[in-house]
This record gives sequence, structure tokens and C-alpha cells, in this order.
Amino acid sequence: MTALPPDFCSLMADTLGPAEAEALCRALVDTEPGVSLRLNPQKPAASAPEGASVGWCAAGRRLDSRPPFTRDPLLHAGAYYVQEAASMFVEQAYQTLFSSLPTGGERPLRALDLCAAPGGKSTLWRTLLPDGALLVANEPERPRREVLQENLAKWGQPDVVVAQAMPDDFARLGGFFDIIAADVPCSGEGMFRKDSDARRYWSREAVERCAARQRAIVADVWPALREGGWLVYSTCTFNSEENERNVRWICRELGAEVVEIPLQAAWRIFQLPCGEDGAAGYRFLPHRTEGEGFFLALLRKTSGATAWRAPKVRPSKGVQGAAEAAEWLVNAADFRIFEPAEGCMSAVRKSLWPAVEALCGAVRVTQAGVPLAVRKGRKLVPAHELSLSTVLRHEAFPCVTLTLDEALAYLRRESLCLPPATPRGYCLLFYDGQPIGFANNLGARANNLYPQHWRIRHG
Repeated sequence: MTALPPDFCSLMADTLGPAEAEALCRALVDTEPGVSLRLNPQKPAASAPEGASVGWCAAGRRLDSRPPFTRDPLLHAGAYYVQEAASMFVEQAYQTLFSSLPTGGERPLRALDLCAAPGGKSTLWRTLLPDGALLVANEPERPRREVLQENLAKWGQPDVVVAQAMPDDFARLGGFFDIIAADVPCSGEGMFRKDSDARRYWSREAVERCAARQRAIVADVWPALREGGWLVYSTCTFNSEENERNVRWICRELGAEVVEIPLQAAWRIFQLPCGEDGAAGYRFLPHRTEGEGFFLALLRKTSGATAWRAPKVRPSKGVQGAAEAAEWLVNAADFRIFEPAEGCMSAVRKSLWPAVEALCGAVRVTQAGVPLAVRKGRKLVPAHELSLSTVLRHEAFPCVTLTLDEALAYLRRESLCLPPATPRGYCLLFYDGQPIGFANNLGARANNLYPQHWRIRHG
């Protein structure tokens, strides 16, 4: 592994003090990254991996070693997400801001995960947010957005919009969001234990470029956050330029205040002041806490913002096959079925429809709500994403439980033979109590409907 850059060690001594910096640099050189995951509380499974709890996240688990995750169908079913432990601290930020959020009696809560790929924090946000709230998960780069969309589909919660937009695109939605999470692109010092290239290409100049880019990202999206709304700012770096100094800049130039998050001493989270009143940002240092490099600060917007008003809802257009597809949903009356593209059907919660329409008019939306089906002639082919959704009514399809070997064959998109008693037509396949996808049973054989671009190649 490439040695740590001398300039980095010097910078850490200036930032943390000599003793803390020496302990950090020794940990980055001499210790291995940990393994952790977060369970999906809406998809419990008996054989999901277990381990010691992550103190700051109720569903977080630390493992002693790294199992072959690709060979576990429960990973592909969305029963858990492999996530770096420190980044789960987002849960504590949410717990701190929760009491000030709009309640169901006012309007649905709206949150934006601005730099969301690959989806770890988005799936956590979607778990934390109350039912009926809207999460917008955004990623400007198409390949990364596709990974984000896949991971959110596997997580299964319905009230999600996936967008592929730049931060300033959201500015058109003045005052739209109650929460914006900005896990901004950074110099990647938190990858030093995992990636020798992160060490090789680090420089103070790169840090300065990243810090400037981070300020521009937050400034561009700032008009979309309502007055009194919350910014959760985070990076995976150790330096102050991208962390505390940027937080002070946001407060001074854009109008915000830093809000402290209650901590437990056992977490051993390192703090440096970043607010005008001495309020802290929170640093996860590998020699102190589980996880890689992570920094988080919670800010409340004090500057003004346009008060967003919902547009008038246009009458729902009749969608061919909608009545049949609605039978596949739990509480179907709560959803509006629409066609995002010709021959395709999706379902969005009716209470969220005005916000979804506004988003579609302002930014590029690639998925809204739950994909239901593709219409082929007179026949509806259920969407794979529907099989993983928590609002799928399982009784709508014949259900077949697979063994581990059968489930892995399905995930490799190999041919299937279902039990002789299985009814013909579309059936829902399960592993350890969780759906993993659809198959079309033809009798002597069954067509494997797992998405070609999702199939596992090693497992």
C-alpha cells in the first residue's frame, strides 16, 4: 500500500494536534477497514447477517469478517445494505431535527439526498422518514444514478423519486425541501485504508479544489431549501478545509446556524467547533470509532426562501390496464397510476402527486414511485421493481419458495423449473421469506424475469 502523503500527516497535526494525528495516521497504515451493514426493518429475514450493534444506528450491525455478500439472495432482496458504519450517523442528525418537521396534518415532508449514489444514505433516509414523506434521491452521472436506482428499488419503500440533475436545477423549486442531505464529492481521505490510489493522488491542491466545488454545490441548491429547513452536510475527509471551514462559510455567506447533536461518550466521536457560537461538527476517526473517515454537521437555514406552492393537480388520465395493476398493490386507493412512458405503468401516492408533478417539471426524473408493469399487447408484464416493493400485495400472485441454490440460479438469470403444482403465469419467487423477483411459469419450464443488467456474474 502506498505510504501516506507527508503533507497529509502534517495537515492532520495542524488540525487535530500531534498526538491525535499520530494515532490517526498509524491507524490508517496499520489497521484494516471494518465490515458493517444495516438491516431493512421492513424486510426481516431469519438468515440475515447479524453482528454487534452500531451504537448510533438502531439497524446497524458490525461484522467480524466479510462474508461473500454476492452469494446471499437476501442482499439482492433488499433485506440489508452493506454500509460503512460511520455514515450511519445520519440517523442521529435526523433524530435531532425530527421534532421541528411538518406533521401529517400540514403537508407531506420532502427531503432531498443531493449526491445520493450508490444509495447507502438514501436507503437510510427512506427508513428514517415517516410513511407518506417524499424522498428525492439525485445523482447527476448516469452510470452512478443507475446503481442508485437499483439499490433503492431493492430497499422497496415506495415514496421515492430518483432524479438525474445538477444542484442548480433544484433551485427552480424555491423553498420546496424541508431537508437537504449533501454528502458532497470530496478528496477521499476516508478511502486511505481501502484504496492506494486515494493516497497516491491526494494533494493540498486537490483539497482546495474539492472545497471550492463543495461550496458551489451547496450554494447552487440552497434556494430549494425552505427557511428553517435543515442541511445535513457530510464528507469522507479529515481536513478542515472541506469540513469545518466550509460549514462556517455556509453559515456566513448563505445564512445558517450549526445545531449540536447529542452524543454518547462511548461513541468516542471527535469534535471541532464549526459554528459562530462554538457548535461542533462531528468527526469519525478510525483509531477512535468504527468506520472510515467521516464528517457531519447539522445546519438550520436562517435566510429567507420562496414559499413553494403546490400546483393544481391535473385530472388523472385513464391508463389502460390500471384496474388490473391496482389489484397488485396494498391499499391501492392511496395511489395514482400513471404512464411515465408509453406502455409503462407506475404508482405514486396521491398525497405526493403535486410534488412529483412539480419535480418532473423542474428536473430530470428517471423514476417516480413504484414501477408496476409494462403493457405488451393486451397483457401486463409485472415490473421487477414491483416484486421488491413493500406495497406489493403478495396474494396477487402464486408464491414459490426457492432453496439457496435455486435462488442463486435465478439471480444469475439461469433457466428455472418450478414445482409441478405451480399455476401457469406470473409467480412471485421467495427466499427466506423475502421476494426476490418474478418468473413466468409455462408448465414444463419457467421464464426467468430477473433483469439482465442486474444479474450476478460471480456467485
